[in-house]
Amino acid sequence: MAAKFLLWTMLCTTLLNAQVSKDSTTVNTVKNPGRYYRFSYKQLAVPVVLVSYGVIGLESHPIIGLNRQLRDEVKEDIDEKITIDDFSQYAPMASVYALNAMGIEGKNNFKDRTIVMATSYLIMSGTVLGLKSLTKVERPDGSSKNSFPSGHTATAFAGAEFLWQEYKDKSVWYGIAGYAVATGTGLFRIYNNRHWLTDVAAGAGIGILSTKIAYWLQPYLTNKLFTGGNSVKEQKYTTAIAPFYNGNQLGCSVVIKF
Repeated sequence: MAAKFLLWTMLCTTLLNAQVSKDSTTVNTVKNPGRYYRFSYKQLAVPVVLVSYGVIGLESHPIIGLNRQLRDEVKEDIDEKITIDDFSQYAPMASVYALNAMGIEGKNNFKDRTIVMATSYLIMSGTVLGLKSLTKVERPDGSSKNSFPSGHTATAFAGAEFLWQEYKDKSVWYGIAGYAVATGTGLFRIYNNRHWLTDVAAGAGIGILSTKIAYWLQPYLTNKLFTGGNSVKEQKYTTAIAPFYNGNQLGCSVVIKF
């Protein structure tokens, strides 16, 4: 029941974001230079609820009990671990660059979307690593005390929100697909006995919020910290960028095709 609730909550995030976007202005920085992504408190609702559930669950006995009950149910059904979550966490983020490489243009040019992606990942990874070191929650499998929040889930949902923002004006199905993959990543973290339900919920909220913040900051970062702004022409090459965090190490891989 808990797993179904989590799946439903995360998938509904996309639909809620779609509704929120009607009340907030999201502007194409390529076609409309000088304009920006407007901040809206309504956009905070879903990620704040997810993070709050995770944080409250650190001390709430009923939620802790639910975590353990779900862990015990999963342990009974596990035959062998499925490590697809080590790769699926990057799929939504990589999809943005893959779609652009195939000629399906997103909202931003290469430079601006890369600034957004890098900013989101820096915010997300800094938050995740900081909370892990502060909370020291033991993983369900007892392997270490850095369970809260889930870095894999945060990475996946940061990418899903990135994909949603870049392609929601083309088709909502791009974003829905990204959130479906991100949700699956979170569920596999539970299935593989690596995270509690609260870890996954908090990771999802942190990932979504990190990307939203990155879009709000993007005009300032582009116009103030990087020269050229939106006047720089798109370079004729394709690039795939995949940040990673494996629980101990943090890094980023880049592949450029000229």
